[in-house]
Amino acid sequence: MERFSERLYCSVADVWGKCHEHPFLAGLRDGTLEPESFIYYMKQDYVYLIDYAKMFAYGSLKARDLETISRFAELLHSTLNVEMELHREYAERFGISREELESTVAAPTTVAYTKYMLDTAASGSLAEVVAALLPCMWSYREIGTAFARYPGSLDHPLYRDWILMYSSEEFGQLTEWTVSLIDRLAEGLPERELAKLEEHFIITSKFEYLFWDMAYRQEMWPI
Repeated sequence: MERFSERLYCSVADVWGKCHEHPFLAGLRDGTLEPESFIYYMKQDYVYLIDYAKMFAYGSLKARDLETISRFAELLHSTLNVEMELHREYAERFGISREELESTVAAPTTVAYTKYMLDTAASGSLAEVVAALLPCMWSYREIGTAFARYPGSLDHPLYRDWILMYSSEEFGQLTEWTVSLIDRLAEGLPERELAKLEEHFIITSKFEYLFWDMAYRQEMWPI
């Protein structure tokens, strides 16, 4: 019997494929990405992660067993103190203070993406929380592991640490747990609820593509 996560993965195969092909990620993979685009991405991703971390807080709030509560707490800690620390280290390399990093004005795409996730988490079930947050984790894991195998990708002095973060065993284990959780939460649900979860997953996957595109274009507010 097909796991629900397999259905989700198939539903976004084209979207994730286009992410891999996007010039931002292609440049990050082969080391040709302009540092200015990466700096823009890093700052926007930092303010994104502040809201993304809240999704794990919602997960703990809506979970009904201690193990799940604890795992979401672990994900929250990892985001705030491991993933975001990488951004702080990158900022330091570029002479960007922590205050400047935290005061980054979220671009339109960042606002739209985080608002969609947080609105879903506030009004939805635990399964909806997981469906909305999962594409970010899962797609980054897939990108990181694919890039780590790309010849020469780990030789680049700037992008090496990013690839190592998302291809790491620790990040992989957290991602695998979250994928297994959506499978458990989907068990026994009627098709109308499964379709809603799939819709959240597809929409946030599309936001992932838009985020890469935003970073490549260094999107600004029009006014």
